[in-house]
Amino acid sequence: MSKQISQRELESYLWGAATLLRGLVDASDYKQYIFPLMFFKRLSDVWDEDYEEAFDQTGDKGYASATANDRFLIPEGAHWNDVRTAPKDVGRALLSAFLAIEAANPERLQGVFGNAPWTDKGQMPDATLKNLIEHFSKHRLTLAAVPEDELGNAYEYLIKKFADDSGHTAQEFYTNRTLVHLMARMLEPQSGEDIYDPTCGTGGMLISCLAEVQRRGGETRTMGLFGQELISITAAIARMNLVIHGVSDFHVASGNTLAAPSFAEGDKLRTFDVVLANPPYSIKKWNRGAWEKDAWGRNFLGTPPQGRADYAFFQHILRSMDAKTGRCAVLFPHGVLFRNEEAEMRRKLIEADLVECVLGLGPGLFYNSPMEACVVICRAKKAPERQGRILFIDAVNEIARERAQSFLRDTHQARILAAYRAFESDPGFTAVAETKDVLAAGGNLSIARYVKKVRHAIDANNQVTFAATWESFEAEGREFWTGMDALVDMLDGLASTEDANG
Repeated sequence: MSKQISQRELESYLWGAATLLRGLVDASDYKQYIFPLMFFKRLSDVWDEDYEEAFDQTGDKGYASATANDRFLIPEGAHWNDVRTAPKDVGRALLSAFLAIEAANPERLQGVFGNAPWTDKGQMPDATLKNLIEHFSKHRLTLAAVPEDELGNAYEYLIKKFADDSGHTAQEFYTNRTLVHLMARMLEPQSGEDIYDPTCGTGGMLISCLAEVQRRGGETRTMGLFGQELISITAAIARMNLVIHGVSDFHVASGNTLAAPSFAEGDKLRTFDVVLANPPYSIKKWNRGAWEKDAWGRNFLGTPPQGRADYAFFQHILRSMDAKTGRCAVLFPHGVLFRNEEAEMRRKLIEADLVECVLGLGPGLFYNSPMEACVVICRAKKAPERQGRILFIDAVNEIARERAQSFLRDTHQARILAAYRAFESDPGFTAVAETKDVLAAGGNLSIARYVKKVRHAIDANNQVTFAATWESFEAEGREFWTGMDALVDMLDGLASTEDANG
């Protein structure tokens, strides 16, 4: 029986492997080496665990091997111990083992180990790889020693640590987990439903939906998890992450969601019950011309400006929702709520009565960025009592900050969730607006326009001071500076266009 490893010991052990790479590779590249090695060690140790248990019961080596191969097939010569004993060309031995395991398990593990340059001895010499392998060999990563939940938590810990070390690129693969948890709770995924993330990163949103169903005692084996990710190594990490969390029914594709969506049925996009996403913000390099005649009919609201693809991702998400059960939660910059260049698309969105809730969040929930964000929740079919109405929640103050990191406490999540479920106006925190009134305001979805601050201060003469006026001014100021950011981006785009045109 393997000795169980504490969570803290596990995290220290895994991060210790990453520290062996310092000075050899950029911090942003740690993940492409550490995650495949950790995953390879896990597969090998679990295979051994299954083999030993079956052999102890029967004494039959053939039966024990067949039993171990029921979970994952590890071909002869492709086990961790085979690579550990390689006298030289360790990178080639690793790569051969990875390719053999992927080929033997094509449905679940194809491409899961990524494409790191293992055979480049200039960057990754044999001595370094041997040090990494010996470090990982200190502990057995069996299910008995490290249950799936604990290894999943350690995996998330590593993702965050890599984000800390790699700086501004972290947003490509890390989204604040407390916010992801809230989004999953608001959408209430159910057993038997299909969940989709079109920009899935390392799969955190998919796993959070699975965890939410488990938390409520639901059956997760009937759920389908689907994701697409542009960066191939990040897609590989997502596959590893899902396997490590014990997920068996998942499909993670690598590729450009806007240019070539991976999930389709005939000439239409496949639809899903739940869609969560944190799309890349206001990307400028995308094929706007192709979008104008999109083969999948995703331009039903219109064609976004070249400098901002936010509404391209938004329309892809809306088209990916099931016509009856579909609902989505999308993390966006505030500009999507009021920018003039997207006003017509926003008007059509509101007229279609798809927007159910607009949630404003406090600063710092985007990794390595102080900006505030919003979550837009849409439903293909709103409940009758919510039709023709939109809930606005100003949760800018529902935030905690410790050790230079912002997050949502359980109390913050509970208050936001209760407000979303109540769908009622709560002065200073929420407001319910009729869609006709929002359209009359030019389709402006800015939260400060609908949720007015009401806190008052009383002076020594029992007179109401200007606090309410000041807070209203402060809220409008947030909108103003967000708009200024949008203006700067637009001017940058114009300058880039002039440069390109000579």
